[in-house]
Amino acid sequence: MFKLGIITDGISRDFEYALDTMVETGLEYVELQYLWEKQVGDLTSADVERVKGLIDARNLKVSCISHHNLSALPVDTAVVAPAYREHITTLERCIGVAQALETNLVRIFSFRKEMVLFGAEPVISEGAWTTLMNRLEEPLQIADDAGITLVMETAISGNVTSAFLARKLIDEIGAPHLKVLWDPCSSLYCTEVPYPDGYEVIREHIVHIHLKDGVVNLPAATFDFCAMRQGQMDPYYNDIVDALKQDGYEGTISLESVYTPVGGTREDGFRESLPVFMELMGR
Repeated sequence: MFKLGIITDGISRDFEYALDTMVETGLEYVELQYLWEKQVGDLTSADVERVKGLIDARNLKVSCISHHNLSALPVDTAVVAPAYREHITTLERCIGVAQALETNLVRIFSFRKEMVLFGAEPVISEGAWTTLMNRLEEPLQIADDAGITLVMETAISGNVTSAFLARKLIDEIGAPHLKVLWDPCSSLYCTEVPYPDGYEVIREHIVHIHLKDGVVNLPAATFDFCAMRQGQMDPYYNDIVDALKQDGYEGTISLESVYTPVGGTREDGFRESLPVFMELMGR
């Protein structure tokens, strides 16, 4: 049976309310991104103690610490630059939060997207891929020392937009503590087919999953979120779930509730998708 959870601010940034809603709806695995008015990596030690108490009191478990580590930062930022050092400091805090809350997964991103990583002059961002691997050396060493796995999200805004590029990065870096947070819906924006193409190339490296739905119009540069099974992910959900079952997937699947109905709230979007999500997962 799959481990099912949610990014809690997809329900509400009122953390206690979000946890109570999880209990009500049968979701067990807490993914932490925004809590109250803070991002998870900005929590104080007292905040973390409070969070742990609230989670433990409800018999829930933490799946992943999902701060926006290494997001929106130019990949050629020098490792001694204040902006890079700030991200490293926050990553270290996130690792401490992960250890306190008994999870071994911390999310990272792949810096700010360069448009063309490989190919011909003059459009290629010369050296960006090599620089990306260089800039990940320190984060990976920190994680290795702490016994933590960094999960690279396949994200629209980063250099690793697809399962293909995530696999390429893992193969070339060769670090056992770097795995993939697979977000197949986000990879629609780089035209990757989620199944079989995306899944087959990355299947053995997936340790955490975000599921959502949306509609991409690449020529118009739009990405609109919608309730599950109302968008372009619908043809792929069943095949993905069947493949995960066959492969014995042991990680968590988080409902990423980012859809807000017109005139409604984020929680309204969550409640619209939840029955579909639960049925898909066999609950």
